[in-house]
Amino acid sequence: MANTQAMTTSFKVDLFNAVHAFNGTGVPAHTASTADVFKAALYITTATVNATTTAYSATNEVSGTGYTAGGVVVTFGTAPNSSGTTSFLTPSASITYTTVTLATSFDAMLLYNDTNATDKSVAVYTFTAQTVAAGTFSLTMPTNDATTGLLRIA
Repeated sequence: MANTQAMTTSFKVDLFNAVHAFNGTGVPAHTASTADVFKAALYITTATVNATTTAYSATNEVSGTGYTAGGVVVTFGTAPNSSGTTSFLTPSASITYTTVTLATSFDAMLLYNDTNATDKSVAVYTFTAQTVAAGTFSLTMPTNDATTGLLRIA
């Protein structure tokens, strides 16, 4: 199987249940008044992360010098927004893995809610297969709008 880009199905259900708080406002059903912590984990090319992925798992996650299992924290500095009939949200900074050596080829990133007890998934993003030798790997974020935002619901 292969990694496939998708907003996970479980995340779509979680939206109806007010499971995730991308910022600390407007979440009356959420038990905290602060934003949840979201992380981004990288997966090897032979993994199978896709729309059916329900939570973070270390299975088939990359490993290497300087990489911490579970990935890195993702910063959402702006609140979710909308334009027309599309709502959107994009991290406010690139997702960066600094000074890592990842010799096994990887091609996917899982965005997940690390605050949630079961590390519920949000989305899978795929890209061209990569390796990194004592360097920095960055995922540059798109413009935060209804056309290119990283998370979009129309």
